[in-house]
Amino acid sequence: MRTFNGIEELQAAVGEHLGYSEWHEITQEQVNLFADATGDHQWIHVDVERAKEGPFGGTIAHGYLTLSMIPMLSWEVYALEGVKMGINYGSNKVRFPTPVPVGSRVRGGLELQSVEPSSLGFTVTMKVTIEIDGQDKPACVAETLSVVVP
Repeated sequence: MRTFNGIEELQAAVGEHLGYSEWHEITQEQVNLFADATGDHQWIHVDVERAKEGPFGGTIAHGYLTLSMIPMLSWEVYALEGVKMGINYGSNKVRFPTPVPVGSRVRGGLELQSVEPSSLGFTVTMKVTIEIDGQDKPACVAETLSVVVP
């Protein structure tokens, strides 16, 4: 994990790839819980038997489940100390190039794109690429925005 001590150190790293998270297995229980939380019980996610005959050969994670893992994966890559708080502000662009089969492992790679002053503090723009172990195409590529209050 890379630790930054304050906004100035983070700003100095703009343009750098900050590293990768650990690998995390996507489980059927995790997918089912996400389906319950969001009300999205589409069979490609939760019906194991039917999904075997479907287009992906088994159940797949929701795209938004993959997206929602970004904070956890990011915290494994870097920490920012000397600030009061950080909050999610949004995303400029999100894509899901490849479905994530249940049982596969994913990890996040982070590239710091910008750290700009904003009304609350600083807006941090990060390109996050969520890879699937053994796959050429990523599961998710997102440009995320966070607001950090010094």
